[in-house]
Amino acid sequence: MSRTRAVIFDCDGVLVDSEHPADRAVAQVLAASCPGLDVAGYVARFRGWNHRDSAAALAAERGATFPEDLDARVIAAVDAAVAHAAPMPGVRAAVAGLALPRAVASNSPLARLRRSLARADLLDLFAPHVYAAEMVARPKPAPDLYRHAARALGVAPDDCLVVEDNLRGVRAACAAGMRVVGFLGGAHARPGDEAALLDAGACGVCRRLDTLSLWL
Repeated sequence: MSRTRAVIFDCDGVLVDSEHPADRAVAQVLAASCPGLDVAGYVARFRGWNHRDSAAALAAERGATFPEDLDARVIAAVDAAVAHAAPMPGVRAAVAGLALPRAVASNSPLARLRRSLARADLLDLFAPHVYAAEMVARPKPAPDLYRHAARALGVAPDDCLVVEDNLRGVRAACAAGMRVVGFLGGAHARPGDEAALLDAGACGVCRRLDTLSLWL
């Protein structure tokens, strides 16, 4: 018998096809202070990273110095980049068809997260269980956000199934003691992603959200 009592979704790259434009926007902002930074190379390496973590890595490796208002610049650039991102195909029907409690847990700022869900006609399916990194001490890949979502749902971590599209998210969910399905239905998916997600701890991968019942 399945132990799944709740499903927790990442947003960018899982519910909304916004991971690639968001990562490119971050890369373009950081490149302004990091000469020679290749946008495509940044996206391939830092997909799914919090911009503060990737900026710290670039500062250590390249000696780059970023402006004090970096957070504000990144937020504005990503907000603009994802404003017209499309929901994943069939996402509303797939989520609405789940006969389980559900939540969203994303490293995106809460205001952007709620806007993205509203534009995708998904907010009503998740509210009030919409959780952002600013609600916890540490963002993904730490387990804090997923544990926070499970507590709010009133479900034990090992009774939760998480849907994630990137390595840091998979590692965060695994560290929280949850099962994870890797999602490869976004425009940013690349050859080799399936093996990488499985190696990171995913129990399986899917390319369409309407197949999630296979892991419930």
